[in-house]
Amino acid sequence: MKTTASNKSLGAARAVKNDEFYTQYADIHAEMNHYRGHFAGKTVYCNCDDPRASNFFRYFSYAFKKLGLKKLIATCYQNQSRDLLSLHDCEKAVWLEYDGRDLNGNKVPNPDEIAVQQLKGDGDFRSDECIALLKQADIVVTNPPFSLFREYVAQLVKFNKKFLILGPLGASSYLKIFRLMKENKIWWGVNNGAKQFGKPDSAKDFDEIKDGKKFVDMGNVVWFTNLDHDVRHEPYRLTELHNETHYPKYDKYDAIEVGKVREIPEDYAGVMGVPISFLDKYNPNQFEIVGVLASAGYNKEIVGIPLLGKGDARAIVNGKAKFSRLLIRNKHPER
Repeated sequence: MKTTASNKSLGAARAVKNDEFYTQYADIHAEMNHYRGHFAGKTVYCNCDDPRASNFFRYFSYAFKKLGLKKLIATCYQNQSRDLLSLHDCEKAVWLEYDGRDLNGNKVPNPDEIAVQQLKGDGDFRSDECIALLKQADIVVTNPPFSLFREYVAQLVKFNKKFLILGPLGASSYLKIFRLMKENKIWWGVNNGAKQFGKPDSAKDFDEIKDGKKFVDMGNVVWFTNLDHDVRHEPYRLTELHNETHYPKYDKYDAIEVGKVREIPEDYAGVMGVPISFLDKYNPNQFEIVGVLASAGYNKEIVGIPLLGKGDARAIVNGKAKFSRLLIRNKHPER
C-alpha cells in the first residue's frame, strides 16, 4: 500500500469541509475490475456526484451494457443545467436517470438519452428526496464528503445498501465503522493508498495543474465496500517466527507489537497489534479482527481484550506510544 502522497489535503478537508474532490476515471476503472459480477440487473446510484465533472457517472454510463445494469441514477448538488458539461451553478439541484437507451445508435450516452429532472432541494444525500432515490438503488458507488463520512456510511447501513465508496484510512478506527469491520460487514477494497483527485476551477488549494485542470495529491485513501472481491480471499504469506525480543508485549495488554505487516509471525497464536494498513492484506479466513488500540479512552468493546491494571487504550511499549494498532489473531498459526 503506497502512502507517499501528502496528507495535508485530508486535514484541510476535515478542517474546512472542503470536500469537493473529483475521482479520476482510471482509479474507478481499476477498482471496478474486481466487482463486475455484482452489477448485472442492478440499479446503481451515485448520490454525491456532479455529472458535469463526475467520472463515476461517466464510467457507469459508458459501461452500462457491459455491466448489464438495469438503471443508473445520479444526484447533482445545486445544479440544473441541461448541458452536462457546463460549470454554471444555480439554486436548484437535479437528478439524472439513464437506462441504457441508445437513440442514435452511436453506443455513447448523449444528453438527449439521459433523463434530467429538477429536485426541490439542494441535492444533499440526507434530504428526503435523495433518500427516496437511494431506496430505489441496489448499489451505491461514489466519493462521499469525507467530513460527513460517519453519517454517510450510517445511512447506507440503515437502508441495507451494497456500496463501494472512497474514504480516509482513519475512518477504519471510527467507533461504528470499526464495529462493522470487526463483524465482517465492511472491508477494504483493492486499490488503496495515495491518489490524485481533480479540483474545481475555483479551488485555491491544489498541488498541480495538468491540461488546464487542477489536481490535489492525497495520501491514505481507501475504498470501503461490502461487495466481496477476489483479492480479499488471497492468503497473506507469512515468513517470520515469533521471539520475545523482536515482538515485545504492550505495557497494559496481553498482546505483542508487530511494527510492520510483513513481520507478522506465522507461529504466534495470541493477539497481535499491527498497523491499520494490515486491512489491505486482511483475509477473513486467515485472520480474526479482535479490536483496535487507537485512543486514550478504554472501551472493551473496541479494544477487544482486557486492560491489565490502570492505563488507556493506546499501543504503548516500554512507556513509548506507537501509532494506532489493529489487534488481530491468526486463525491457523503454523507450529
